[in-house]
Amino acid sequence: MSLEYPPIQKPYTRNCEIIEEDVFPEGMHRVALGIEYNGADFSGFQKQPSGVATVQQSLEKALSQVANEPVTLVCAGRTDAGVHASGQVIHFDTLAVRPDKAWVQGVNALLPDAVSVRWAQEVSPHFHARFAALDRTYRYLIYQDRSRPAIGAGQLTWERRTLDINAMRTAAEGLVGEHDFTSFRATQCQAKSPVRTVRYIELFEMGELLVLEIRANAFLHHMVRNITGVLLAIGAGEKPVNWCRDVLNAKDRRKGGVTAKPDGLYLVDVGYPEHFCLPSSAAGPRFVPLPLKC
Repeated sequence: MSLEYPPIQKPYTRNCEIIEEDVFPEGMHRVALGIEYNGADFSGFQKQPSGVATVQQSLEKALSQVANEPVTLVCAGRTDAGVHASGQVIHFDTLAVRPDKAWVQGVNALLPDAVSVRWAQEVSPHFHARFAALDRTYRYLIYQDRSRPAIGAGQLTWERRTLDINAMRTAAEGLVGEHDFTSFRATQCQAKSPVRTVRYIELFEMGELLVLEIRANAFLHHMVRNITGVLLAIGAGEKPVNWCRDVLNAKDRRKGGVTAKPDGLYLVDVGYPEHFCLPSSAAGPRFVPLPLKC
């Protein structure tokens, strides 16, 4: 299969939460950042009342020091504990006037090694990291081998079973489009609607590495991990290809398979309308230089 794709084409329109210019506080600036992190040692992205280590907690602490004022951020997608990102996007509002270099190098100097700011850009009040997003793309990195890998531990999901990638591709086709994904969301998911639109699901092989890439307008809690668990069972020959469609149609989480581990899951891209002119960068993670599918 060819991995040469044309440039990503992103739609221009999307209903999103807008802040009117005339009610934005005078002197306030909205700044967007591109974030990369290794989620292995974090209890997810979102800050927790218990005070456990989270990506948001680390970022807000560092940003507040550089801004010399309290900073609260908004992210494009709240990843689970153990999940990584190479293309997370956040925004925050501040009265502090700093060059982009300060929001990158200054903040990075204060962050733990597992979190890094890749780019910074001042944006209009109309930009919103979550509600202005058109779609999000995740990649699951699955290492296929009978022996557990030591290098890449925590960054890859180990699969000792022999997988039939063509069976997995065929099964995944039934998930593309707008569907009720109740069977693929966690029982504690708080989303008001289980309906999501999957743009595509692709699988690529790179030696022992299987890369599952999925893009959707938004994702439910554990949705990617639950889809991957079903596809892995089909790839291993434990379930027939049509089982994926049966699980989808059941609209019952109890009919689904196991939830795949978070180790190899990465948020790699968030799409926004082009008029925001956000910087573009390789989707990643950096050791898997595949272009995104359009």
